[in-house]
Amino acid sequence: MQKQLQLLLIFILFPIVLINAQGLLNQKNNFTRQDTLRGSITPEREWWDLLHYYLDIKVDPDNKFISGKNTIKYKVLSANSVMQIDLQTPMKLLKAVQNNKELDIKHDGNAHFITLTDKQEIGATNSVVVYYEGNPREAVNAPWDGGISWKKDSNGNHFIASSCQGLGASVWWPCKDHMYDEVEGMKISVNVPSNLTNVSNGRLTLVERIGDTKTYTWVVKSPINNYGVNINIGDYVNFSEVFDGMAGNLDMNYYVLRDNIDKAKEQFKQAPKMIKAFEHWFGQYPFYVDSYKIVEVPYLGMEHQSCVTYGNNYQNGYLGKDLSGTGWGLKFDFIIIHESGHEWFANNITNKDVADMWIHEAFTSYSEGLYLDYYFGKEASAEYVIGTRKNIVNDRPLIGTYNVNKEGSGDMYFKGANILHTLRQLIKDDEVWRKILRKMNVEFYHQTVTTKQIEDFLSYETNIDLTAFFNQYLRTIQVPTLEFSHKKKTLKYRWINIVNDFAMPIQIKIGDEEQWITPKAEWQTLETPSSKMPITIDKDFYIETKEI
Repeated sequence: MQKQLQLLLIFILFPIVLINAQGLLNQKNNFTRQDTLRGSITPEREWWDLLHYYLDIKVDPDNKFISGKNTIKYKVLSANSVMQIDLQTPMKLLKAVQNNKELDIKHDGNAHFITLTDKQEIGATNSVVVYYEGNPREAVNAPWDGGISWKKDSNGNHFIASSCQGLGASVWWPCKDHMYDEVEGMKISVNVPSNLTNVSNGRLTLVERIGDTKTYTWVVKSPINNYGVNINIGDYVNFSEVFDGMAGNLDMNYYVLRDNIDKAKEQFKQAPKMIKAFEHWFGQYPFYVDSYKIVEVPYLGMEHQSCVTYGNNYQNGYLGKDLSGTGWGLKFDFIIIHESGHEWFANNITNKDVADMWIHEAFTSYSEGLYLDYYFGKEASAEYVIGTRKNIVNDRPLIGTYNVNKEGSGDMYFKGANILHTLRQLIKDDEVWRKILRKMNVEFYHQTVTTKQIEDFLSYETNIDLTAFFNQYLRTIQVPTLEFSHKKKTLKYRWINIVNDFAMPIQIKIGDEEQWITPKAEWQTLETPSSKMPITIDKDFYIETKEI
């Protein structure tokens, strides 16, 4: 878990650290070669395009050991003969094979450089098989300090799950571990003891009994980011339903521990309600072909694509708490709503560099309010989002450092949601706002994106130059402050604590009359009927005020 989020926990007195802020890096500013190898598009990565993974592994719970291979299918984009594959210690990359020839591997920390002997023709499709084994890093405090959680359920059965956002998928399997290049499809075969079930992404296509073990094979037909790939192993029981959604029938499956099935059948009634609300706001669920699943795990939860993991103890709120302090946060199960929101923002629209992870977390945190909006109204949504502001610390900008696998501030959740709530006010038309969110998920369908792409898209679709707006809220820790005075029937006002060219309009009330004003860095004036009329600033805007 990042240090800034740990401080956030202490600051707000209870654990509201949000699910997906894995322990990327602490707040260091001196980066190593390993940081660059992990976080940049190296020459040994950029020459080949991922097409398909076939991850075929055996999990030995008693010894906390994983072994197996990954067949990596790729397309050659440019001339090169050295391929970077990532696998973190203490896991060991044993060998690499192409066309029945074992290849030379140069190990450089967690990066492994494979020299290919066959000519790599531009445009050709080739495969390389990498074999590996080891005791993967055990999660200390999943999902924030992630890895593999090796736990037991209340009946003494093994209860195992992966969680590796930020830390990297290469903590437990060998892959091209960078967000920019999503594999186009994947097969996952996991061999486990026969009394256990493995649940992974996509659809279950085969279960094979092999002695006292079973192999579960899952197939993913959509592009998927590395950290979204997961294994979940336990004494699971399954129930399901079919949701009549925008793209027809959506298969919804639920895997829970045997003793929890009754609680799950009640609590998971929120899942189809979530799909209905989010298809309204964001458009079609992005992975009909791969279905939708919720899987119980021995940690709080995460947004694994088509395989959302759940550990919120079958209660509303965040472990029973309301993150907003308004009461609205107890109207829904935080993990079901938040982690499923990531199917649109993180899994459908994915940041190319983790420095832009605000894209995932801001929109998904905002989705919690939109869920409330759909079922309880706009006022409930606004109260919830505004209520979360007390958790913003403004310690660092929301955008992190590029090319070294470093995210921005944990404020990307609450501050991010309030930025989008503010933007909604500037648009002044909720139907237009909804159409923008839906178009965004079409425009960037199954793509990796940059902050600039999102900024440019929103500026174009809103017909507002949002350059200064995003510079202010994403790249600084300054909260724009409205400084004003109301004397002698004159309202004087201006922005302070702002970037160049910041001139965001806001809505105010003079007495009971609503009015828009456009403060700038220079003093503006407005004549009023009486200096005794109170000036009320609309709380929907994420700003501070200073009356002088």
